[in-house]
Amino acid sequence: MNYASLPQTSSQLALPAWRSRALFVVLLLVMLALFARAVYLQGIHNDFLQQKGDARYARVIEVPAHRGMITDRNGEPLAISTPVESVWASPAEVEIDLRQLMNLARALEMKPEVLREKLQARRDFVYLKRQLPPEQAKKVAALGIPGVSLQREYRRYYPGGEVTSHLLGFTDVDDNGREGIELALQAQLGGKPGSQRVIKDRRGHIIEDVGSLHAPKEGVDVALSIDSKLQFLAFREIKQAVFDHKAKSGSVVVLDARSGEVLALANWPTYNPNNRKGATLSVMRNRAVTDLFEPGSTMKAFTAAAALEEGKYHSDTRIDTGDGKLTINGRTIHDTHPDGVMSVAQIIQKSSNVGSSKLALSMTPQTFWGHLSDAGFGMRTGSGFPGEATGILRNFKTWRPIEQATMSYGNGISVSLLQLARAYTVFANDGELKPISLTRQAGPVAGETVYSPRTARAVRDMLELVVKPGGTAPLAQIRGYRVAGKTGTAHKLQNGRYVNEYVASFIGMAPASDPRLIVAVMVDEPSGAEYYGGLVAAPVFNNVMSASLRALDVPYDAPLNNVLQSTQLVEEET
Repeated sequence: MNYASLPQTSSQLALPAWRSRALFVVLLLVMLALFARAVYLQGIHNDFLQQKGDARYARVIEVPAHRGMITDRNGEPLAISTPVESVWASPAEVEIDLRQLMNLARALEMKPEVLREKLQARRDFVYLKRQLPPEQAKKVAALGIPGVSLQREYRRYYPGGEVTSHLLGFTDVDDNGREGIELALQAQLGGKPGSQRVIKDRRGHIIEDVGSLHAPKEGVDVALSIDSKLQFLAFREIKQAVFDHKAKSGSVVVLDARSGEVLALANWPTYNPNNRKGATLSVMRNRAVTDLFEPGSTMKAFTAAAALEEGKYHSDTRIDTGDGKLTINGRTIHDTHPDGVMSVAQIIQKSSNVGSSKLALSMTPQTFWGHLSDAGFGMRTGSGFPGEATGILRNFKTWRPIEQATMSYGNGISVSLLQLARAYTVFANDGELKPISLTRQAGPVAGETVYSPRTARAVRDMLELVVKPGGTAPLAQIRGYRVAGKTGTAHKLQNGRYVNEYVASFIGMAPASDPRLIVAVMVDEPSGAEYYGGLVAAPVFNNVMSASLRALDVPYDAPLNNVLQSTQLVEEET
């Protein structure tokens, strides 16, 4: 057979030479591209791979700043931050079986279903529980569950508890101020958190500290004007008064008469800032600063001061109050005990509404308004406390004669207790109105001149008569000290009408010869048989002022037998 004549098979077909060369070139180009990509990623632009690696092992964690401590004026701690641990997890990295879940829930004191829901969250970071005590945190760490980690934080603790709660306020779970001084001074106390890069293993444990990105800026310590001893005295007395008189609430403010510093500020009812469970907004507000009330007869001192400052009257100027009635535009003002002709000093001592009205009506509305405004009414005290009330002093252009008259004895005007206490600094400082401060002042504090020294001293002398027999507050007398003060008993205004519910108040200063302290007391709705300021508020003043003067070692300015036995009360007008 002639094999040469047979046709050739496909395997014997010859491929064009260019095809092999083309294939070689393509493979070479692919290899060069891969090589260039490797060089680019690993040598020139390695951020991508670095980020992927960091995402698996590296973390940037927040480093909390230590919150500044709050102390009283003598360095006693009022608010401190203690280290705690918070438990967090990265749900995608958590490896946990049913037994571990139950153990973790038990260690965290949580319901297993709640914990399971948190661990199933579609997030990279979730808190399981915040601010655990060290012992509880150790139990969690001992479980060694991958993806579950601890984070150091700080929790605020208030040694004084309910005694200082309204003044200090509190912080939230993130250690930010939410009420009181904690909120007002957040910028100083809070500081700024830092950040730190770390490397963690697959179980979430930090195995290397790479370095600090930003160091935390620690909070600044703050010294308040408060004296812890006086704060406790004030709290104890106002609490007892509210219970004794079955009142709705009560407040007391103690000022340094010379500087305007708040030495004590207490309210009842109150709450415990270390455990706010069950505390309502009504018990958490600082009533002495945020709540307004009609001050009643405590305003008569300012009416007398305005009249004296205008030069129309002197302390011994006689005014006819007639039969204790004064009718203006169909409305009649009454005195409970008509005394006929009285001096200006006696009008203050016996708290005559008619006499006070006649003093006010002897001035133009603008003049009277100007004196009240200059004394700080209708404006904030400058304390900087969150939610501080401005008070209500309506524009004189809207006044009617009857309103000008009733305003002279504290009806138709509203104040906070702190505002009223500040106003009385004009009588303690020879006519100079001091600014209010909640922080300790290093030196003398300049005020604003409101009255002449002569007027201020004359009114202070009148206020001394109030606590003597024949006045409305003999129960405010203090052994060894001269006291000057004024009672207030005001009907409460509800839905535009005055009702038979009262606010009893007393504000005074001692020693009257050179005032060192001012104490203002307000008891809201005493429901017992006694509701006059001289019976309800004056004894609180006595207890707080006498104990405070002794605590500060203030020298006597009167004989130790100066308290007169006769304590018959002259009922003030309401």
